[in-house]
Amino acid sequence: MSAGDLNAEELSALDAARIAVAALLLEGVRYVVVAPGSRSAPMAYALAEADAAGRVELLVRIDERDAGFTALGLALATGAPAAVLTTSGTAVGNLLPAVMEANHAAVPLVVVSADRPEELRGTGANQTTVQLDLFGEHVRFAADVPAGSDPRRAVETALSAATGAFEDTPPGPVQLNLAFRDPLVPAPGDRLPPESGRRVYRAPRGPLALDFPPASPGLPERRTVVLAGHDAGPVAEAFARAHGLPLLAEPSSNARFGPNAVGPYRILLDAFGPETAQPIERVVLFGRPTLSRPVSALLARAAVPSALYQPVPVAWYEPGRRTELPLDNLGDLAEFAGRGSAAWLDAWLLAGAAAQHAVDQVLSGSAAATGPEVGALVWEHSRGQLVLGSSNGIRDVDLAGAPTPEPGAVVFANRGLSGIDGTLATATGIALGGRQETTVLLGDVTFLHDAGGLLLGAGEEEPALRIVVLNDAGGAIFGLLEHGTVEAAGRYGTAVERLFGTPHSVDLAALAAAYGVAHRAVSTTAELAAALAEPWQGRSIIEVRTERHGLRELHQRVRAAVGAAVAGVLAAE
Repeated sequence: MSAGDLNAEELSALDAARIAVAALLLEGVRYVVVAPGSRSAPMAYALAEADAAGRVELLVRIDERDAGFTALGLALATGAPAAVLTTSGTAVGNLLPAVMEANHAAVPLVVVSADRPEELRGTGANQTTVQLDLFGEHVRFAADVPAGSDPRRAVETALSAATGAFEDTPPGPVQLNLAFRDPLVPAPGDRLPPESGRRVYRAPRGPLALDFPPASPGLPERRTVVLAGHDAGPVAEAFARAHGLPLLAEPSSNARFGPNAVGPYRILLDAFGPETAQPIERVVLFGRPTLSRPVSALLARAAVPSALYQPVPVAWYEPGRRTELPLDNLGDLAEFAGRGSAAWLDAWLLAGAAAQHAVDQVLSGSAAATGPEVGALVWEHSRGQLVLGSSNGIRDVDLAGAPTPEPGAVVFANRGLSGIDGTLATATGIALGGRQETTVLLGDVTFLHDAGGLLLGAGEEEPALRIVVLNDAGGAIFGLLEHGTVEAAGRYGTAVERLFGTPHSVDLAALAAAYGVAHRAVSTTAELAAALAEPWQGRSIIEVRTERHGLRELHQRVRAAVGAAVAGVLAAE
C-alpha cells in the first residue's frame, strides 16, 4: 500500500491509541505496565494522558519479561485484568513466559503489542516479524488491528475473553496487536492534561473463613480426606470443617487454617494407606495439587474414588483428562464425600500433631538454618500477602509450616507452570496491586534468574516488599529428587552438581547495593526470626545463608522421625 492509497478518513496513530486506551479502561483495566519502544509510542502517549488525568496507573519497566510478570502480579492481587504494552519485534516474544503462566493459572493478562503497518510487513523492515498468534493456544483471543482502524470492537472482545465472559472458557491472557503508521508522536498542539487526583485501586482482602451448616446426619460415614491444592480457597476449609473431615492443604491453597488442617500431611499418607487399619476411602479435591509425589500417588490409587469440585471452568486441564469425578455443586460433593466419624478425624489430628512435633524436633537440632526451618518461620511471621517461589521454597512451607487457627496472609504462587522465572517481578506486581506489605520467599537460583526484577526506574513506585532469599549457592531441589541418588552413587562424577546443582558464588549483598535495595545476611533461625519481626518500609532483602549438601539426609531423618512418632500414636488408638 502506498501513501496515496491511504483512506483519508483513517485514524491517526495517536487517535487510535486514545480510543484503545479509553476502551481498555472502560472494560476494567486499571494498571498498565509499559516497556519503552518507538512503535508503541502512540499507546505510551495516550496512557500518559490517562495517567495524568488519574484514570489509570502506569508502571514502567525496561525488561519486557519483567513487565509481563509485573502485570501478572497486578492481576493476581487485584483480580482484575492488567495490561502490558510492548513495542514490536523480540519485545513481544519476551512476554511468552508470563503469558504461558497466565494461561495455565487463568489470569486476565492483556498483551498490547505494537506492530508495523501491513505495507511494511514481509519487507525486511526493522523489528518486523509475525506477531499475531505468536502465543498460539496460550491466549484466549488474539486480534490484529490494522493501522488507522477503530480498535474498540477488538478491545471489547479481548477483555470479554480475558475475564472469562465467554461460556465454558476460564479467564486468561489475550493479545491485542495494534499496528501504527507514522507519525508516532503527538501533534504540535497536543499536551498532557492538568494533573488530577490519582485514584487508589484497592485489592480485595482475603482469605476469609466461610461457614457451612454441619453435614446432614443422614450422610454415610466415610474415611474421606479433603485435599486443597493451589487456589482452592477457603471453601475447602469450610467443607472439611462442616463434614468432620481432615484437611490436607497446600500453602497456596489459601485454605491451610482451621481446626481440621493437618500440617505435614504428605508424610502421613502412608500411615493411612491401603494396608493400614484405617485406609483412606475417598478424596475430595479442591483446586490444583502441584507439590508432592505422595499426593499424586494417592490420586492415582484405583481403589480410592476421588471427586473434583469444579463450579467454573479451569485452565489447568482438559475435561476427561483426569480421573476425578468433576462436580459443580457442594450438595453433590457432600453426597460423594459423606461425613467423617469422630475417630477418623481424631486419628488424623493426633497423627498430624505428632508429625508436626517430630518435624520441629529434627529441625531444631540443626546448627544453621535449613530450608524447612526458614519456610516455617516465614509462614509464621507473614502478614498481608505472601508470595512463595517455586522449587524448594513452597515445599519447605508445605512440610514445616504449621496450619494457623484463622486465615493468615493471602498466599500467591506461580503454580500455573511452576517456573522460577519472573518471581521477583510477580511479587512486585502483587505488592503494588494489593497495597499492603508483602513477603516473598525464594531460593537463590530463583532470585538470580530474575535479578532484573529489582530494577525500578527513577520515580517509579517502590513496593513494601520483603524478599527472603534462601541462599545455598545452587539448586537444592534436584538433590531431593532421583538426581540425588545418581550423585551419591558417584557414577557421573561432578556432572550432577554442575548440570543440576549449578553452583555459584554471587555476592547478593553487592547485587542488592547495585539496585539500591537494603540487604541483611543471617545464618541462624534466631537471627531470621528477629529480622522477620522487624517492621520495614520499601524493599529489603534478608539473605539466609545455608548449606544444601546435607538436605537429602535431613529429609530422611524427618521422615524417619515422623514415621516413628505417628506409628506410636496410631498404635495407641
